Amino acid sequence: MTKFTTLQATFIKDDVAIRLNNLNNHLKQIQALSQDSANNEVVKALIRETMYFIEWIAPDIEFDHAFELANLGRFLTRWLFNAEAWSHTESENQFTQELGNWNNRILQISQLLGA
Repeated sequence: MTKFTTLQATFIKDDVAIRLNNLNNHLKQIQALSQDSANNEVVKALIRETMYFIEWIAPDIEFDHAFELANLGRFLTRWLFNAEAWSHTESENQFTQELGNWNNRILQISQLLGA
């Protein structure tokens, strides 16, 4: 089994609310680590892993929430492949601010599904 196959098997066993909380924790890690450019490679790896989390959550939630997760994925993908933005403080600040917004939204979705 590949690393991601094993991770997926473990990840999808959890309740959707727990998976969303794991996604939220991942986003918080990305947000914190992205404050220091020395962590760029780690942040990129976390973003890639987060994309898998989104893919593994989306089929198990209602369409509107899955659509929001897809938009989060698009946001992360744009950031991941915009190498120029990685070296601009203003862009990094915008990225971390938007990540904070996504963190709040994922937490809201998680609480709705956990209720």
